[in-house]
Amino acid sequence: MAKYKQTEKEQWLFLIVSILDQLVDGAFEHTLDRLIDTMDMSIFNARYANDLTGAPAVNPAVLLKIILYCYSIGIISFRKIAALCQNHIIVKVLSGNTESHFTTISNFVSAMGAEAEWVRDFLSTHEERKGAGGETIKSNITDKTINCNRRG
Repeated sequence: MAKYKQTEKEQWLFLIVSILDQLVDGAFEHTLDRLIDTMDMSIFNARYANDLTGAPAVNPAVLLKIILYCYSIGIISFRKIAALCQNHIIVKVLSGNTESHFTTISNFVSAMGAEAEWVRDFLSTHEERKGAGGETIKSNITDKTINCNRRG
């Protein structure tokens, strides 16, 4: 009888991970990261009045990245998105290794009005490819985002 090496799927791993090396060129998350980095996020500035007092807010670009990525993989629960911020490597990369509370994510999405349409319009004008599947950001994300932005 043939012998095989035993696999240990239940074992914890401690890995040294370079955040910059996790987004592969041409992959959907890489394209999403690049597109949102090119967006003028000043439309969100009116939401925050913490110039002189208060704690720093989570960058709206970070929230958009994690929300749009999670929606694209079918995760629309804010609690599940917050959990992914803690343990999913791609979400950690997109968030710059920050962890957002589910209420922060929920408040951000539920308060989107004109911003949601602005994000849709921005993504609709950028027809960059996801990769092997060939789906565009417009068809893969925009409709899900606008349709799900009141769900938590």
